[in-house]
Amino acid sequence: MSGVIAGGPGWGLLHDPALVGDPRRDWFAAEAWEKRMTGHAGRGRGRVRFVMAGDAQWALRHYRRGGLVGRLVSDRYAWLGAERTRAFREWRLLAHLHAAGLPVPRPVAAGWTREGLFYSADLATVLIPGAMPLSARIAAGADIDWRRIGQVLQDFHAAGACHADLNAHNILLDAEGEPWLLDFDRGRLRPPGAWQARNLERLRRSLEKIAREPSAPPFSAPAWAELLSSYDARRDLRFRARRP
Repeated sequence: MSGVIAGGPGWGLLHDPALVGDPRRDWFAAEAWEKRMTGHAGRGRGRVRFVMAGDAQWALRHYRRGGLVGRLVSDRYAWLGAERTRAFREWRLLAHLHAAGLPVPRPVAAGWTREGLFYSADLATVLIPGAMPLSARIAAGADIDWRRIGQVLQDFHAAGACHADLNAHNILLDAEGEPWLLDFDRGRLRPPGAWQARNLERLRRSLEKIAREPSAPPFSAPAWAELLSSYDARRDLRFRARRP
């Protein structure tokens, strides 16, 4: 998938020309989508707007900082060039993974606006129909195919896709129970290494944290073992297939 860049003084929009026909500076403006909003998810830094775009639904996200820095500078980042904006980098990574057949949302557009030494940014992706976060499925006590999640995570790792914040909120399960990964902000492609195990450990900590919430089901050691077992089996199968 190749993106096209539109822009002018103080702004830029990287977009899929098959999905965006009228790129402009105010493409991400809230008032442009106000009458087409169908809902939202998350809150604060992670809030995402859902909008209608013709017959399709898109998810729009404004980049916001977290932690102590976010209390002072909520959505401004140091300008280092268009290709180093968080939005452009995430769009290009999603486009690469989508083209490779991995289950990520199709990127629609990434935009930035600059004021002096700083910029703010937004990202739009195609909404995955009927998908729910893994965290919500756990809270609801729904059946979860942990084996399949392990396989999909190994597929991403085999492709070198390092997710900077792999947790139970960033794994979606669609209506058929198939896993998808989203929110690749600060993600990147890396050669095999210790980061893969750290990725999985971060997910485990996320699951344990959810289990400590009121009325949440306890952390399931057998479910986690099933995920790891299928991850290892997928990796070993891939390794054997490469041997002469």
